[in-house]
Amino acid sequence: MIEMSKKAAKKKQKTGGSLRKFGGISDEATRKATGRSWGQWLKILDKAGARKMDHQSIAAHLEKHHPEVGDWWCQMVTVGYEQARGMRQKHEKPGGFEISGSKTIAAPVTAVFTAWQDAKTRRRWLAAEAITIRKATANKSMRITWTDGRTSVNVSFYAKGMGKSQVSVQHGKLPDAKAAARMKTYWAGKLDGLKALVEG
Repeated sequence: MIEMSKKAAKKKQKTGGSLRKFGGISDEATRKATGRSWGQWLKILDKAGARKMDHQSIAAHLEKHHPEVGDWWCQMVTVGYEQARGMRQKHEKPGGFEISGSKTIAAPVTAVFTAWQDAKTRRRWLAAEAITIRKATANKSMRITWTDGRTSVNVSFYAKGMGKSQVSVQHGKLPDAKAAARMKTYWAGKLDGLKALVEG
C-alpha cells in the first residue's frame, strides 16, 4: 500500500493533479476538452490574479484570452478554479448551491414524464411534497418551484431506446452546503422510488 501511495503521489505531481477533480470534472476530461490540465489552468489563472476576482470576472478573462475553450468550458474552468482555491464550496454556484442526480429507468419516457406530471401518480413516489410546475414540455423537461417556495428543480427526460429512458434532476438555489448534501441524499432515494414505481 505504501508503494502504491508513492506511485500515486508521483503521478499526481507529474501531471499537475491528474488524480483530482474540480467542479466534478476530472483532470483527464479537462485536458481532453481544453488542451490543458487542472494544474496548468490553476497556474494560468493564478498568474492572471484570479484569486482576487469574482466568478464573472474570471469567466470573462477566460473568454477573452482563451476563446478557443468555448463558453461552457470557461464556466467549468472558473468553477473548478474557485473550488481549488477555496473560493467556492462543493455544489456552490453563483446563485446558491446546486445538486444533481439521474436515473435510468426501464420504461418509455412517456411513462416517466407522466409519473412527474400527474399529481396522483406523483404522490405515490414523491409523497406529499407540494410543488408548483411552472413549465412543462411533454417528455422533454419540467421547471418546478420546490415546496419551500424558494428553491427550484429542473427535470430533464431522455428517451434511451426501446422501452428505456433517463431522468435527470437539478435542484438549485439551495442555501448552504448542508442543505445541498441533504437534498443530494433525498433525490437519490426519491429517484429510486420513481424507478421502482414506473418499472413495477
